[in-house]
Amino acid sequence: MHVPDGFFNAAVSISAGAVAAAGVGVCLRGARKELDDRTAPMAGLVAAFIFAVQMLNFPVAAGTSGHLLGGALAAILVGPYTAVLCMAVVLLVQGFFFADGGLTALGVNITLMGIVAVLAGWAVFRLITSRARGKGAVVAASFVAALISVPASAVSFALLFWIGGTAPIEVGTVAMAMGGVHVLIGIGEGLITAVTVSTVLAVRPDLVYGAR
Repeated sequence: MHVPDGFFNAAVSISAGAVAAAGVGVCLRGARKELDDRTAPMAGLVAAFIFAVQMLNFPVAAGTSGHLLGGALAAILVGPYTAVLCMAVVLLVQGFFFADGGLTALGVNITLMGIVAVLAGWAVFRLITSRARGKGAVVAASFVAALISVPASAVSFALLFWIGGTAPIEVGTVAMAMGGVHVLIGIGEGLITAVTVSTVLAVRPDLVYGAR
């Protein structure tokens, strides 16, 4: 999912950068309502956890592999505004120090994996938990939210590619490849997210923002 340099034209890269900057700016203000002396250290731990787990790939199908995006997980644990900031920090470090994602595509990566994944995952999570209560509902909602957040990012990638992709590949081929593989990756994402949320709920339920 990490987009390299040169995969999108300048117009898309600049536009996505503007969207990412605006999103981060909004979240800097919104995070003030989510963070306090108790949750601020949790945000750091979540960012570090996502950074570490993103380095681990799991096999999917036909020789492809996937890794945790973490947007839905971060939103559930520390809130959607703080989650976007966590993802932005992770992607910045990966881009600048590990060449994981292009620097000119940083805005695209933050938009796709930070903003889209977080918003899609949080919306699904809130929709489910507004109709069901209890720890079991929170864990189940975490699984579904994370599962859906991954193909949502993949579809957004295909849309951006349709608008300004530079690779000589048909848009339909990109959409089918991204959609199919990322549904499978989403299942892995859902399982990792559900297990993580369930573990934190069992030990410190007060630290799970989505369970309050």
